[in-house]
Amino acid sequence: MKRPYRVVVAKPGLDGHDRGAKTITRALRDHGFEVIYTGLHQTPEQIAETALQEDVDAVGLSLLSGAHLTLFPRVMHELRERGLGDVLVFGGGVIPDADARALREQGVAEIFGPGSSLKGISAWLEHELDQIEGDEA
Repeated sequence: MKRPYRVVVAKPGLDGHDRGAKTITRALRDHGFEVIYTGLHQTPEQIAETALQEDVDAVGLSLLSGAHLTLFPRVMHELRERGLGDVLVFGGGVIPDADARALREQGVAEIFGPGSSLKGISAWLEHELDQIEGDEA
């Protein structure tokens, strides 16, 4: 890891299941990331504002409610509105393959489903952010 990257992990919308978000928060922290977990029931505006205030490199969204095609793009819009269009956005949850493809086409870097390896997610995020860091150097 080129430097300790800062990541927000957020639960947008009314989804009340946060075991996955807490698990990935812990895994990323253990991998060396600085992680800010926003807690449950965050609006896209709150998530983007946290990303701005915390000067993050990435935002991870966890969603099980089925509202991913609405909430993920809204978070990305709010990030762009705050000048954070370069922040890497990734997500996880029970998201059908077709919806995951649609989200990637809209700029979400990656979607991780149930059973994804925590080490694999951490390594992927480190690689992606190292690539971005290298491009900016």
